[in-house]
Amino acid sequence: MAERMHVVRLTESVATHGEGPAWAPGWAGPRFVDMLRGDVLELRPDGGVDRRNVDASVAALVRPRRAGGWVVATRHGLAYADADDLHAPLRPGPQLWSDEDVRANEGACAPDGALFLGSMAWDGAARRGSVVRVAPDGGRATVIEDVTISNGLGWTETGESAFYVDTATGTIDVFDWSPASGLARRRPWARVDEGGADGLAVDTQNGVWVALFGRGRVHRYDSDGRLDAVIETPVRQPTALAFVGEERDRLICTTSRYALVDPEPDAGAVFEIIGHGARGARVHAFAG
Repeated sequence: MAERMHVVRLTESVATHGEGPAWAPGWAGPRFVDMLRGDVLELRPDGGVDRRNVDASVAALVRPRRAGGWVVATRHGLAYADADDLHAPLRPGPQLWSDEDVRANEGACAPDGALFLGSMAWDGAARRGSVVRVAPDGGRATVIEDVTISNGLGWTETGESAFYVDTATGTIDVFDWSPASGLARRRPWARVDEGGADGLAVDTQNGVWVALFGRGRVHRYDSDGRLDAVIETPVRQPTALAFVGEERDRLICTTSRYALVDPEPDAGAVFEIIGHGARGARVHAFAG
């Protein structure tokens, strides 16, 4: 499988720190964030990119809402759009953190429609972050504590398990999940020996695709947690992955040029992995 796969560039270098790609049927195309500029971007069918600023400093996640519209994570909380358009009016949602040294960083929605949003210290200090669950009714609870850099999170197709990355651990962890118990029984699932595990996407075979920030690679781990594919990227800082499109059969990867003194010309572009033959597990919308 790895011998057939290759990477193609979909956009110019459009982001300083591209992250968090996602797709919804009501959008013009996949959306992603330029995280540390506070922007949400949308890839149009003609290959162009539209941009909208949502916060002065951070846009950490963008996801569709079940009833229409979308939700975006800003530095310390959420904001809601009630229509699908990228430039729909935004109204403030709950504030999840008050510590000025901490900011939102990646997350995902569970099969029951709850939103899980992670955080990290601005300076990457150990165990300053957490993961907060925002219920559809607005209730909030911290569900993972002592996190350093909360990154990829994604559920299997059946919804019985969820994979999670705290980059500092050097592992991809797995949780059991059910509507009644939530995330439970966390344990290491795959060791990422090179480090730098960042955003992830789950396929219908319970394989996990993860971007290795700073390593210029995407790894796929099979359902048993064994590394079975390595895809080289033309930039050092791939950040996150998503299966997009009606069939969830296109795999895109965001990238970053943040903090590089000599960034590659394509750093900050969006790429597509071709020849993988996989379909993504369903990505859930926020029910709030």
